[in-house]
Amino acid sequence: MTRMTGGLVNFVLRLMLIAVTLAVWEALVRLLDVPAFILPTPSSIFTALYRGIASALYLNHIGITLAETLIGFVVGTVLAFALGIAVALSRSIEYFLYPFIVMFQAMPKVALAPLIIVWFGLGLTSKVVNAALVAFFPLMVNTIVGLRSAEEEKVDLMRSLAASRWQVFWMLRLPNAMPYIFAGLEIAMIFALIGAIVAEFVGAQSGLGMLIQSMNFTMDVAGQFSVLLILSVLGLILNGMVNGVRRRVLFWDVSQKVDAVASAQKKGGTL
Repeated sequence: MTRMTGGLVNFVLRLMLIAVTLAVWEALVRLLDVPAFILPTPSSIFTALYRGIASALYLNHIGITLAETLIGFVVGTVLAFALGIAVALSRSIEYFLYPFIVMFQAMPKVALAPLIIVWFGLGLTSKVVNAALVAFFPLMVNTIVGLRSAEEEKVDLMRSLAASRWQVFWMLRLPNAMPYIFAGLEIAMIFALIGAIVAEFVGAQSGLGMLIQSMNFTMDVAGQFSVLLILSVLGLILNGMVNGVRRRVLFWDVSQKVDAVASAQKKGGTL
């Protein structure tokens, strides 16, 4: 019961901190008479948010951006995982292919986005491609590092027991790489959202990025801030989804147990 009370107190304190921050923001903007086209008040931002949601304007664009992000995330991570395995397990593939991958990744995706729009059009496909490209590299690098982080002594032990290369991969390398892979997935999910928004900035018929651009032309700064707020919440939700899967899949991971023990000790300190 005490633990629940402690958690409730922390939650209330967090809400109070947010409320105080918004109140100070509101007061400073009004006292300093900051123009609305430079920095709107929180009240005007939430008013714009309410109007956008009530008119169902935001809901349609949220669904489109979310679809672009999730499809791009799936496509990019599947390719990254497959290529990461190939590079990690084959020195030949790494020697010939990895430099090209790094060179391609060094190209700024903002510069590539106009070409992607030209090649794939203004529809969903171009946004998915850009989101997949941005999400690709973090997971691929983490997959390679994770698969190669297995201790050679354990690998030699399994080989001495006549384990095949597939068995070494499935029973040792892959489980050992899972924390790295999920860390890459967390980054890739947020990057996929950023990639979709960047592509919408360049050219789109719908989506939150296109909405920000249109509001920029009409100097609706409060509306832009309300869309940025939506994007922040979307990022938190998407990151929470990956973390939720991680906790279920990596229940055996030592870092997960350490976090759980630390959380329990912190709660226990409130007794």
